[in-house]
Order: sequence, then C-alpha cells, then structure tokens
Amino acid sequence: MTTLTAPPRTAPPPNRARTSTGSGKWKRRLPLLPALVFTIVVTQLPFVATIVISTLQWNILKPGERHFVGLSNFTFVFTDERLRTAVLNTIVLTASVVLISVVLGLGLALLLDRRFAGRGLARTMLIAPFLVMPVAAALLWKHAIYNPDYGLLNGTLNAVYRLFGAANGPTVDWVSSYPMPAVVVSLVWQWTPFMMLILLAGLQAQPGDVLEAARVDGASATATFRHITLPHLRQYIELGVLLGTIYVVQTFDAVYTITQGGPGSQTTNLPYEIYLTMFRKYEYGQAAAAGVVVVLGSIVIATFALRTVASLFREEVSR
Repeated sequence: MTTLTAPPRTAPPPNRARTSTGSGKWKRRLPLLPALVFTIVVTQLPFVATIVISTLQWNILKPGERHFVGLSNFTFVFTDERLRTAVLNTIVLTASVVLISVVLGLGLALLLDRRFAGRGLARTMLIAPFLVMPVAAALLWKHAIYNPDYGLLNGTLNAVYRLFGAANGPTVDWVSSYPMPAVVVSLVWQWTPFMMLILLAGLQAQPGDVLEAARVDGASATATFRHITLPHLRQYIELGVLLGTIYVVQTFDAVYTITQGGPGSQTTNLPYEIYLTMFRKYEYGQAAAAGVVVVLGSIVIATFALRTVASLFREEVSR
C-alpha cells in the first residue's frame, strides 16, 4: 500500500518587488543627503550654538568671567525695561505691517485681476518695490521722502499750501515726530507687492464655473466676493500672514537706517536691540537669549495670527 506524503515546506520566496522598491526609494533620496546635511549644518547647528551661548554669562570685555547661568539671561530678557520695550515694539511693528500689507495687497490684487489696457505694465510697476534691496528702500524713504528740507512729503505740503495763497507750508520732521509710522509705512510699501502676488495667484485659481453660476443666479459682486472669493482666498491669506510675520519680525534694515531705534527707543525692535546688546554692550549671552526669543516669538505670533484669521472666516461662512 502506497502512502502519500506532503511535499516538504519551503520558505516563501522573498518579495523582490518590495525589496527593489525600497532600494529604489533610497537610491532616489541618496542624492538629496548632501543638501540635507548642508542645511542642518548651516541652520540648525548655529541655532543650537545660540541656545548654548544663551545659558552663559559672557561679556567679551571680561573674558575670564564666562560661566554657566542657566535661564538667567531669559529672565533678564523679560524683566529688563529696554528689552520689554523692544518686544512690545516688535509686536506693534509686525502686526501693523502685516495687516496693512494684506489689506492693501488684497485691494491691488482685485484690481489687477480685471482685464484692462496696460495690465502687464501695472503689475510690473507694483511688484518693483518688493525687488528693491531693504537698505536701499530704507535710504530712499529716509532721504528722498521723509527729509524735512528736501523730502517729497514736505515738498508736496508746501506746494499745496502755495495753491491756497500761503507763502510756505509746515516743515515736518517726519522721522522724529512720527518714528513708528515712518518705519511702518516704508515696510508696508515694500511688503504690499508680496501680499499682492500671493492673493493674485489665489484669485486666478478660482473655479470659473462657480463664479459663472453665481452671476447666473443674480448674485451681486459684493455677495460673490463675500461668500465665494473671500473663503477661497483663506489659505492664501493665511500663507501671506505666516510668511509676512516670519520675515517682518526679523526687520533690522529699516529700523537701523531710518530711525536707529529712536527717538527714545520708540522703534527699537528685538533684532535691533540684539544688535545693541551684542556690539555696544558686548553681552553675548543676553544677545543670544534675545535671539532665541525672536525665533520663538515669531512662531507664537504666526500661530495667533493664523488662528485669528481662521476664526474670522469661520464666522463669515457660518452667517
């Protein structure tokens, strides 16, 4: 009698497709490894070094007295009167520039989204301020516009006064009389084109069939903008607010060039105060702690800004 025996069990063959796919992914990612290492070395290692320095009491004029102080420098940042003023000025400057730039950028984007003769030239001219170097833009506003003797603002005021029979108009020292608005206006001039480009891209990405359906249903332009265009632009506005906050909170060129933090520290923001602490007081530990606060503060401000914008849109859509 013949007995049937089962064939011996053998291990299943390896999944060659999965193995080859995994190795293929690593082969594609391997060329990016040098760029990743370079990015970490250039950005993250200096930040780690800044955190380490922020825990030290280090004055370059007293090299033998460097020692570890823990979080004392951060306590100094939030208790020192000058640094507290710098934090408040940074918040006011950033919020003012970003909000005004978004509003003006939205208005310009709505205008440029329409077809008219010379639209390409208008776009180029409106984008130009964003392409100017920050220092050059600050010098332009300080000397060509704000100067009390030959600036454009006082020249225009004098011309208007002469039209009404006055000999001369008032001579206003705009930088000394209105230091914070002077810096805000110069930065708004520079950052409005950036916001305009982002929002214009959002307007041109709107689905045409939805807008056409709204027109067919008899919706007014105001209703279409309020219920269709504005909710569609939400993610673009959030992007503009986020990027604008991150960059404007680090503003140094305009403050240094136009006002140098004065008068009376009215425009001294954190980056400029860090400069003073580092190169005037030579307190490396305190300057590093303030630099860490700038990074964390930019994240916090951007988060609150995005939450505020999102809540406003939720209220608008729910109506």
